[in-house]
Amino acid sequence: MKYKITLSAVLIFSLIVNSGFAQNTIHPTSSLYQYPKEPEVRQKLENWRDLKFGMIIHWGLYAVPGIIESWSICNEDWITRDSMSRYDDYKKWYWGLSKDFNPTKFDPESWAKAAKSAGMKYLVFTTKHHDGFNMFDTKYSDFKISNGPFANNPRADVAKYVFDAFRKENFMIGAYFSKPDWHTQYYWWDRYATPDRNVNYDIRKNPWRWNKYKEFTYNQINELTSNYGSVDILWLDGGWVRPLNTVNDEVRSWGAPIPPFSQEIDMPKIATMARKNQPGLLIVDRTVHGPYENYRTPEQTIPKTKSDTPWESCITLGGAWGYVPNDNFKTASKVIHTLIEVVAKGGSLLLGVGPTAEGTFLDAQVERLNEIGKWLDKNGEAIYGTRATDHFNENDIYFTKGKGNNLYALVKINEGSAPSTSISWTKNIPKSGSKITLLGEDISLKWEKKGEKVLVYLPKEITEKYHSSPALALRFEK
Repeated sequence: MKYKITLSAVLIFSLIVNSGFAQNTIHPTSSLYQYPKEPEVRQKLENWRDLKFGMIIHWGLYAVPGIIESWSICNEDWITRDSMSRYDDYKKWYWGLSKDFNPTKFDPESWAKAAKSAGMKYLVFTTKHHDGFNMFDTKYSDFKISNGPFANNPRADVAKYVFDAFRKENFMIGAYFSKPDWHTQYYWWDRYATPDRNVNYDIRKNPWRWNKYKEFTYNQINELTSNYGSVDILWLDGGWVRPLNTVNDEVRSWGAPIPPFSQEIDMPKIATMARKNQPGLLIVDRTVHGPYENYRTPEQTIPKTKSDTPWESCITLGGAWGYVPNDNFKTASKVIHTLIEVVAKGGSLLLGVGPTAEGTFLDAQVERLNEIGKWLDKNGEAIYGTRATDHFNENDIYFTKGKGNNLYALVKINEGSAPSTSISWTKNIPKSGSKITLLGEDISLKWEKKGEKVLVYLPKEITEKYHSSPALALRFEK
């Protein structure tokens, strides 16, 4: 049966990302964390914490019709499809998109250039999402970008060229990998229906099949950490694939079905192999708290308060992770305000940008990234390499701690507005005689302490110059 994706269908699938239904796919904030014990991993973790701003790229079959990534083939009640379609026919159509996916304008160098211009410092690239379509030339599946109409392209091994392009721009390299794989017969077996996101057979009754799945997963991660140059982060998604004894209230809050057995893939064995291939590798086994979740990843949200342990908010530039037509992109100011809040609370921001099916970023995406980068060019000192301070926020002012005794006050400015002629706060009092410097300007600002309040005065020429700027960054000593 031939399917046509209408604009209304595209909107339905893109709206799922922003609606209440999305609670089934979004990982909330957790306070549970365990520091890694390995010295090399701890050092790389601190290096990563200095970077603060990265890009996650979701790119796969879902870009062809421009719909939500993978989830449209999941048969859970929050998923919306054309009511006239048969589920099995829909899955066949979706997986058949591999015959249409031919990104002839694939240009990872332009992606890396756009990310660098935004001030980003690390990459997470989707090598395989839940639908099982591989964006790398795996030996263990024919369902891959290098086995369709793009097969004869010299850059058919897409992940290799993405990693190479970003590595040349000095990015830390992360490989997103989905632990569930809905395409392989070792996870969704054609013998049974596929009622939800989980493995569709009883692992206890079919141990051979599940052991083959564990072997399949191990082999693919071995490929990614052996054949693609230096990899810094293994970012594992699909947190329902986990030992049953790790299912907690956080997992139950997703509202997804939980089978009465472990979907356990032997993370200790995988981690040992991956770190032998890539010493110091950061592993992010999302929501499976413990030794293999080296930093936490709240999704599409910012924690309410700060945390001194490592974390990263992954948030989309638009409404969807991948490309959808007519997506509504956040303004540069909105992203900068998000970055400021995330960093002041001790985290990093991983911004989601989805390329088109042809392999390009939209002009609007590139424009947003350039605007963000212009602000960071002037104010990055208050972002990169900083840590959270106890009094991290006061009204529209966020504080970060730099080297030595340096503190930074990041003052949000509402879009279309000018900064006030005076800025005040009551915590993080500058030490007596300290200079307060406006980053990006070769001037010191007049300030005084009145009672419990610090008052900083901005000259008129500064308020005029910074009209419509997303934020000011002030440096002082405490």
